[in-house]
Amino acid sequence: MTTDPQTIAWLDQEDAHLATVVRQSRFAVQYVGSGEEPGEPAFGYTVGLFGLGHPELVMVGLGPERTHALLGEVAAMVVDGRDLVPGELVSWDGWAGRLHVEVCPNPGEVLFAANRFYQRPAEYSVPAYQLAWPHCDGVFPWEAGYPCGPECQPRPGTWRA
Repeated sequence: MTTDPQTIAWLDQEDAHLATVVRQSRFAVQYVGSGEEPGEPAFGYTVGLFGLGHPELVMVGLGPERTHALLGEVAAMVVDGRDLVPGELVSWDGWAGRLHVEVCPNPGEVLFAANRFYQRPAEYSVPAYQLAWPHCDGVFPWEAGYPCGPECQPRPGTWRA
């Protein structure tokens, strides 16, 4: 843990802002740009759903606007009482797409802000579901003909922050 006063002050401000957003909206979306190391793709995840008794949600391989929009839509469903289950296809009126719910087996390596928010160490991480999205032709990453490799949308458990 860092003891640098400047870093501690910045984290305190981030924690206060996150708490305000979660208090007002019941969840927040944290977006993490692409890391410097291989296996560290751009991704986003929710913070706050664990407090409602539901795993947090993760999406990987999309830009910030799309990630925020999709996670926000699905998280709002959870806030309204929907419980997602692994293997489920999620869609909604006004959107022709679908998302596939999968267990994220390594949330302690991904959900840093959520674990900090809930004061949980990585080994006792809040749980998460990764929402897989199909390529523009409708093919999911595990289906034949998927045109992108794992750099496009890595499979759950094969990447970390």
